[in-house]
Amino acid sequence: MSRAPHFRPAVTVRNLTRRYGERTVIKALDLTIGEGEFVALLGESGCGKTTLLRALAGLDPIEGGRIEAPGRPAMVFQEHRLLPWAPLWQNVALGNETAAGRLAAEAALTEVGLAGRETDWPRNLSGGQAQRVALARALVREPRLLLLDEPFAALDALTRIKMHVLIRELVARHRPGVLLVTHDVDEAVAIADRILIMRQGRIAASYDTADTAGLRDRLLAELGVETDTRAA
Repeated sequence: MSRAPHFRPAVTVRNLTRRYGERTVIKALDLTIGEGEFVALLGESGCGKTTLLRALAGLDPIEGGRIEAPGRPAMVFQEHRLLPWAPLWQNVALGNETAAGRLAAEAALTEVGLAGRETDWPRNLSGGQAQRVALARALVREPRLLLLDEPFAALDALTRIKMHVLIRELVARHRPGVLLVTHDVDEAVAIADRILIMRQGRIAASYDTADTAGLRDRLLAELGVETDTRAA
């Protein structure tokens, strides 16, 4: 991928290594994501995707290499992880329940389509609405790096499409660098600028989604899935 002269990295990873006991999960991995760039990460289960995400978030230690990420990353998990005893604005403001924090939380909830629900409770939300609150909580702090760990996996197909549109709009507005871990090739093609294939703890391939011709089949082939491209 070519880099424009004004390119600013949201995160730079060099020679990253992560181990669990005797097992090396991430091996000398290099990665750069620019501000405003949406990157999807695909790979078979156990290849190190979530381990990489947790390392970037500062949730897991690393045994080698370095991670350079200006500011504190924000992370959205597959589960929304909302506090059931707190109204929505407090879930978004988490740790900043001041008057200013409430105003910022209410603005963030409006941005994700939940205006007027500030004092509602998590138990009253659908799955898609709960993930909207999780996105608002992540973006209210204006992170330079947004990490998404399969946040739409549990949603129905229509809700997922709506969330894809929303996350693209939010990223365009706030301009964080984004790394999305997903098992869904179609999701990656639909919303990412660049798709990475992870294999055995390393980035094995990179695809620009501007080149859409045959992209889905190429990605599936990278993942070991054979497709029949012959005419019926």
